[in-house]
Amino acid sequence: MPATQLSDYQPPYWLFNGHLQTIVPSQFRKVEGVSYQRERFSTPDKDFLLLDWSVKQSDKLVIISHGLEGDSHRPYIKGMVRAFNRAGWDALAWNFRGCGGEINHTLRFYHSGATDDLDLVIAHALSQKKYTSIVLVGFSLGGNLTLKYLGESGDRLIPEIKAGAVFSVPMDLYTCSVQISAPANFIYNRRFLRNLKLKVSQKVLTMPDELSTEYFSKIRNLKDFDDFYTAPLHGFKDAMEYYTHCSSLYYLNAIRIPTLIVNAQNDPFLSDKCYPADLLKDHAFVHLETPASGGHVGFMPRGAAADDNYWSEERATAFAERYL
Repeated sequence: MPATQLSDYQPPYWLFNGHLQTIVPSQFRKVEGVSYQRERFSTPDKDFLLLDWSVKQSDKLVIISHGLEGDSHRPYIKGMVRAFNRAGWDALAWNFRGCGGEINHTLRFYHSGATDDLDLVIAHALSQKKYTSIVLVGFSLGGNLTLKYLGESGDRLIPEIKAGAVFSVPMDLYTCSVQISAPANFIYNRRFLRNLKLKVSQKVLTMPDELSTEYFSKIRNLKDFDDFYTAPLHGFKDAMEYYTHCSSLYYLNAIRIPTLIVNAQNDPFLSDKCYPADLLKDHAFVHLETPASGGHVGFMPRGAAADDNYWSEERATAFAERYL
């Protein structure tokens, strides 16, 4: 399964650049027909994860991981849930720690390499029902997390996991943090930092002796936030050590199941290192697709009705069905 840049994705004519293709689906798409059953899952370290299930009584399950400061109710998550439900699959959209509407109990948050929580979710799902086939789908940060998990597991991956499909993945965390902090991306940078600081502030109220907002005035970009909060809260010396250990780019060679990576060439968040065609050209399992358009977690199809699946959802379900 050689890597390729070929893609049949075509955006609507009026979404003529990567920013529009990113913003319009995020802010204006409404996904109807998804009804979640929420489960509060207790973790071994006395914390919790919020799991949202959409069940069709299938023996096939898709587990979906959201992006930075996302949650299970974002349109791109609900759209993917609905697409797999329509294809006859159960779906589990899990919320990272501190996401899903509640601040978590422990000092740690979530981060781009926290594969221990993904492993807990997979094990829990298998304990609830005899699923014969599981596919992992991830977006952005959740895509990086998914690829890292598959690479870390390598030949030891549980046999029920048959394939992975990820979209808009910042596979090199350092260069992508630089990219997001570029002047052209100031709106995204400001929004991410505002939301991240809010979560820190909320957690400070419950554990003021362990966490503070004293560094807020020094934070101008995501790397600053990762230096002052993400890295030390999760056992890393600094942001660069965190980026080195958690970038999925360094785990791709060890992936041993069919895996689809789709990164649009006009994605405003991604650096050049997120299109590793040379690295993957002889990979037996990883398929890289780099459409010219799509934005970041966009992929609105041309000429589609409001209730139609997005191109990314059709691509993921077709890929999953192919490798069962």
